[in-house]
Amino acid sequence: MALIVLVLTYPNLPSLEVLTDYRPKIPLRVYTADGFLIGEFGEERRAVVAIADVPAVMKHAILAAEDDRFYQHGGIDYTGVLRAIGANLVGGGKRQGASTITQQVARNFFLTGEKTYTRKLYEALLSFKIESNLSKDQIFELYINQIFLGQRAYGFAAAAQIYFGKPLKDISIAEAAMLAGLPKAPSAYNPIVNPNRARLRQHYVLRRMRELGHITDAQYEAAVKEPLVVKRELAEYAVHAEYVAEMARQIAAERFPEDVYSRGMKIYTTLIKAEQEAAYISLRKGVMDYDRRHGYRGAESYLDMKDIKSDQDEAIDEALQDIPDAGDLIPALVLAADTKQIKVYRKGGETLTLTGDAMKFAAKMLDDKAPPNKRLRRSAIVRLQKDDKGAWQISQLPEVESAFVAVDPKDGSIRALVGGFDFNRNKFNHVTQAWRQPGSSFKPFIYSASLEKGFGPNSIIADEPIVIPASQTGAAAWEPHNYDGRYEGPMRMRTALAKSKNMVSIRILQTIGTHYAQDYAARFGFDAAKHPPYLTMALGAGSVTPWQMVTAYSVFANGGFLINPFVVREIRDGANQLLAVSAATEAGNEAARVIDPRNAFMMDAMLRDVTIYGTAAKASAILKRHDLAGKTGTTNEYVDAWFCGYQMTVSGCAWIGFDQPRKLGDKETGGAAALPIWIGYMNRALKDVPMLLPQAPEGLVAIGEGKERSYIYAENAAKEKPAEEEAQETAPLPKPDLSAPPAD
Repeated sequence: MALIVLVLTYPNLPSLEVLTDYRPKIPLRVYTADGFLIGEFGEERRAVVAIADVPAVMKHAILAAEDDRFYQHGGIDYTGVLRAIGANLVGGGKRQGASTITQQVARNFFLTGEKTYTRKLYEALLSFKIESNLSKDQIFELYINQIFLGQRAYGFAAAAQIYFGKPLKDISIAEAAMLAGLPKAPSAYNPIVNPNRARLRQHYVLRRMRELGHITDAQYEAAVKEPLVVKRELAEYAVHAEYVAEMARQIAAERFPEDVYSRGMKIYTTLIKAEQEAAYISLRKGVMDYDRRHGYRGAESYLDMKDIKSDQDEAIDEALQDIPDAGDLIPALVLAADTKQIKVYRKGGETLTLTGDAMKFAAKMLDDKAPPNKRLRRSAIVRLQKDDKGAWQISQLPEVESAFVAVDPKDGSIRALVGGFDFNRNKFNHVTQAWRQPGSSFKPFIYSASLEKGFGPNSIIADEPIVIPASQTGAAAWEPHNYDGRYEGPMRMRTALAKSKNMVSIRILQTIGTHYAQDYAARFGFDAAKHPPYLTMALGAGSVTPWQMVTAYSVFANGGFLINPFVVREIRDGANQLLAVSAATEAGNEAARVIDPRNAFMMDAMLRDVTIYGTAAKASAILKRHDLAGKTGTTNEYVDAWFCGYQMTVSGCAWIGFDQPRKLGDKETGGAAALPIWIGYMNRALKDVPMLLPQAPEGLVAIGEGKERSYIYAENAAKEKPAEEEAQETAPLPKPDLSAPPAD
């Protein structure tokens, strides 16, 4: 009878084409320009690996855990079946299975997981068919790449990356044993969800590897003792570029809507790994420095501990697992706290006692006068962060947000982009989506417009109070003021920009006309409708995004050309065939010119004054360069802080503020809050880049000597006062005072 069933069933088994023409679902992957993975998107996280590239330790671990006689049997391991039956009889129930790797391949590709005799028969027959058509290595390769291993990981190469953050070729014996233990029950033995059970399963695999002679006693002992560093945050990659990865995903999904997440597409962005990491680190440091300046706000939340029996209770681990990390800000549970020390249980299983400087930041939340809903006491959830010396200290999640973007001004390729403090907490991309007032960082575009109306860097303009009567405003009278409340009388335009004098900017705008300035600003890529033609435009009362600002400043950096920033360089398919490539707008193409090269040159000189003598003097002092140019920006009531600037090879823009606009705090200017982020990035981006200054284009006349040297359009030279007379009317640019808060 069994023979009849076999004869009738075998010819009707499914074709093995799905195995011989294996086309797994490969996720969409996003890379930096220099080839580092920054994101992947798809239902299945998979990395296909050839059997020849699988390390021996991984093969041995899998065979020890799943099918040690794989290379001896013909698809069904009868010895294993008898052993399992005996073990189950002795154990009084079904405790051991005897499925071979070949049977698991048959089940994964062709069958369901139902436990019926019919399914088991089909599984056995398919196993024979697979064995007769494929080599053992081919079957093993299919298994290694197809098996589900938890956390959306399919295949051991993907699992190695997801659980341990490393390629399969680099895993240790202990890590290989942990991974090999997953196929039996990916949920039960998952080292992220159930670390204790995963460890027990790992020890079983290690014992089997020793029994089978794959590892020595010494290797076994070392592997058992080896601490496993399992990745808790599955979104981590070699580079922190989550906002760019999401931008790239959206671009690909719009362009290739069908099967975009399963075709193995590769997107190569324009990011440079080292610069992206520098931007990420600098932005987070800038935000955390700001946050610490404004004090500790208390416990993040409280854990219900009524059912927790001890300080080592597994429930603590489980509760902390539900609280996501935020980069290097790790959640911890306060076990005990007083004014002398804080005892905490850190996510990951370590108990720490913090004293002295480690708890100083949180001191005001330790006494009885602290608000009950914020005081640090047993059950409070706090954040820990390592200081510069690697020691843990109390910290907190910041409330303020920030953004940074850097671009190559020659072609518009984005070199670094950080859309916010933490993508997993807030996916809103502040670089492209946040419309904020630019404050004084918008002044250069008013100044540039004035150069086309006959002004020059040495033009004298009064820094004196202005009152715009109600008859002109249509409402209440407008009485603007300078940041520091001081007025210095007549001064050169270049000095006024360096010192960010509001009164001078308003007088310039009054002279050239608001409608002219509005139209002129649109040349730089701004939306004219978001910059109404009122005098408040001189103080940056319109709306911009950091993306627009870095685009606009690049016009000064490249000599007058409007570039079109882009973040995706090319898209390739699974076979590495080119599907799409970005068309860059090269600076130097006269069709892209938006301002006179002489204008760009003079603006560059004035903006360099800002970084040498003016409100951003710390830039040149810290970076020790005189080829930096830019402008600080602080809006009314310190709501937004900016610094946008460049060196001829790279433009960058930093912003900091609250999502729901509110005051950052007194003296939190662009120079104090945003400039340090820009400096941190430029310190890496300009490493080994030589000093570079633009050459004066034709059609300019030089005025003055040395650091007083300036230029003016040749056609306007006759209107300009002699240099000697100018020197009498205005004092030279002052030396910067780096100890005082920068004005803006």
